Amino acid sequence: MNQNISPKEIVSELDQYIVGQQAAKKSVAVALRNRYRRLQLEEKMQEEVTPKNILMIGPTGVGKTEIARRLARIIQAPFVKVEATKFTEVGYVGRDVESMIRDLVEHAIQIVQKEQYKRVRIQAEKKANRRLAKVLVPGIKKEQKQGSNPYEQMMSMFNNMQKPEEPSEELTDEIRVNRQTIFEQLERGVLDNREVTIEVDEPKTQGAMMNNGLEQMGIDLNETLGALKPKKKIERTVTVKEARELLIQEESSKLVNDADIHSEALRLAESSGIVFIDEIDKVSSKSQQSGEVSREGVQRDILPIVEGSQVNTKYGPLQTDHILFIASGAFHLSKPSDLIPELQGRFPIRVELDDLTAEDFVKILKEPNNALVKQYIALLGTENIQVTFTLEAIERIAEIAFQVNRDTDNIGARRLHTILEKLLEDLLFEASDMQMAEITITEAYVNEKLADIAKDEDLSRYIL
Repeated sequence: MNQNISPKEIVSELDQYIVGQQAAKKSVAVALRNRYRRLQLEEKMQEEVTPKNILMIGPTGVGKTEIARRLARIIQAPFVKVEATKFTEVGYVGRDVESMIRDLVEHAIQIVQKEQYKRVRIQAEKKANRRLAKVLVPGIKKEQKQGSNPYEQMMSMFNNMQKPEEPSEELTDEIRVNRQTIFEQLERGVLDNREVTIEVDEPKTQGAMMNNGLEQMGIDLNETLGALKPKKKIERTVTVKEARELLIQEESSKLVNDADIHSEALRLAESSGIVFIDEIDKVSSKSQQSGEVSREGVQRDILPIVEGSQVNTKYGPLQTDHILFIASGAFHLSKPSDLIPELQGRFPIRVELDDLTAEDFVKILKEPNNALVKQYIALLGTENIQVTFTLEAIERIAEIAFQVNRDTDNIGARRLHTILEKLLEDLLFEASDMQMAEITITEAYVNEKLADIAKDEDLSRYIL
């Protein structure tokens, strides 16, 4: 996990996906670099240096969430996005605020597990190929002898339910040679497209939402009950390539130590976790409607977690002192000063994101990796339709998006999705019947499809 990355490199990475908002990018890049710097200090000093949490202020669709999400991908840190409105004050029905930290730990588990599985992959692949060779060249099954003592029979049945034994088999020289030949072919990938029926562990299913009281103690009732049930095997008919991946996952889990994964994940979440709290403005007292559950209570519940407290998870306790919190909100109906003073003080870095201009929309359509225009060109390319957008057409789309945002509701860059979908609706509908074609989207084409809708405020409100 690369955390030794300079602020300039972070901003450069973010520039590939997000247009403008340089002040916000700079702030988050510095906050991330400071976390790396903290880890280089001596242990006593490390404890004293706390992260400088960030409050992003700006309308919807300007890139607040995208900045935080891309940030976590760049450094491969545990990341969780939550909506402040999903939480309710203690005593009301809804998620308790500590669940955001438990979700963060779950993401950290996935990151560490992936890393550990990667280390044992070669070994796990060999074991998976051996298992496949056994399935493709079965041995001669021996009959299992039952004990005469009823108590022994009962214990044997119980043990088999908990940990099913592989049926013992007899191997002839011919079977051994065939298996070795198949194993070598599997190693070379010669049989990848062949179908095979294998037995794999039944996947864990997520049960109903846990009892809120148990969740707050870090106990997963579904998992506890699941551990008491016997392990079930299910049969699946898949290609050899898919079967190998399924068996590699099973074998990898046997080769790694779960306790090591859990302790490493807790350490990673504590030192590198990022929690993005969206819609923080909706829990301020000014945005509250009469008759609603007290939103200020939610702020007071969030406060100890942001200040630094211990949260119980099913993998052990976790300290939140060094988790980076990024909060964001549009603050249309309220101001950051409407949040309770203690919470305001925990977000010392304030960043205001700018409204998007028509020029920004042009850049969003053309410049980022996998920009919207590139996506539609690729989608229609799958039907052998070669689409080209002229610069004038892109500028006109951007102009319409800006105009509709100004005259109706400002939903930022999301307006471009709606406009492009409407613009290309007929083409997307007809493409599968057109065989091969070359189509150029010009300014005249854009005007023909959209100008009338954009001019009429009522139409654009409902259609765009």
